[in-house]
Amino acid sequence: MAGGSAGRIPHFARVTVLGGGAWGTALAQILADTGADADAPDVTPLNVTPPNVTLWARDPAVAAAIGDRHLHPAALPDIPLSPRIAATADLDRALADADLLVAAVPAQALRELLRRLRPLLAARGSAAVPVLLCAKGLEIATGMLLTDVVAEELPGHPAAVLSGPNFAGEVARRLPAAASVGAAERHLGEALVATFGRPWFRPYRSDDPIGVQVGGAYKNVLAIACGAVIGRALGENARAALLTRGIAEMARLTVALGGRAETCMGLSGIGDALLTCLSETSRNTRLGVAIGRGATLDTALAGGARVVEGVHTARAVHAIAQSRSLDLPVAAAVHAVLHQGADLESAMAALLARPFRAEDPAT
Repeated sequence: MAGGSAGRIPHFARVTVLGGGAWGTALAQILADTGADADAPDVTPLNVTPPNVTLWARDPAVAAAIGDRHLHPAALPDIPLSPRIAATADLDRALADADLLVAAVPAQALRELLRRLRPLLAARGSAAVPVLLCAKGLEIATGMLLTDVVAEELPGHPAAVLSGPNFAGEVARRLPAAASVGAAERHLGEALVATFGRPWFRPYRSDDPIGVQVGGAYKNVLAIACGAVIGRALGENARAALLTRGIAEMARLTVALGGRAETCMGLSGIGDALLTCLSETSRNTRLGVAIGRGATLDTALAGGARVVEGVHTARAVHAIAQSRSLDLPVAAAVHAVLHQGADLESAMAALLARPFRAEDPAT
């Protein structure tokens, strides 16, 4: 970690982004950007010196396109990438002397990646390199939060979370955006904010990594539900009501897992839910739209090259709700339609037939 001189904020100097998809590439783009104005390229109006950035992509062709031609034709076509991004398909080489690892692989691929990292980091003596988690989901097999997966697979490595209302293409284009950085340790959160902060990308520190993770994961389930409302043409009133009650469920799950309900009112909760559930740019929403129009899950997923995290998260959330006796009716309806063969009309009718009650936004 760099920093320490007068006026300088401690930050990370050598960052490795693990994952060459759209979001991993957009994160590398943030880190590599010097903040210099296009008309004054030698000016760097940042509080910190931008880190050296290495991007690891599993596919050598993707690594070559990013590193040599400064583009990602599959995930971010027509967006010029910074020449400061060094890209490689060699995982050991990507680690180099990194003082921060940014994990941007899908949630269900995280454990496998961490197991590959463990001997490589041990051989380098990198016993305490922090891991910043950028996927939005829970592990299906265990129902674990991703920070707990890191604790299990890379003990001794601090874990933090970055999550918020961010579409990768907009971030890569320097369009204004913000996100939550959840870290239990204050110094780690501050260093991450200093490392990622740009005039157009505003990270906000949170000391509730559990709440930040639940918000990012749960909103994908809500997006599928809202997409189904769109696909079935049930109207904007229905979508707004569903989203509002879904946020209450998000808070209920957050508290049950040890986080704070108020975190769900921030960027990683309601902020991300608004972006995802109100835009068909979201692949979770698009999947819900397809199901609302009569497609089966297999048909809706057919031919899709990208992961739809909400499909997996719905299964994990259902298992958690069952084991903890949590009342999460919207999530239960999504799970029933996706994974139990329930008819969409029946699932919606069951939601509408629930007893009337007093409104408490927190429950």
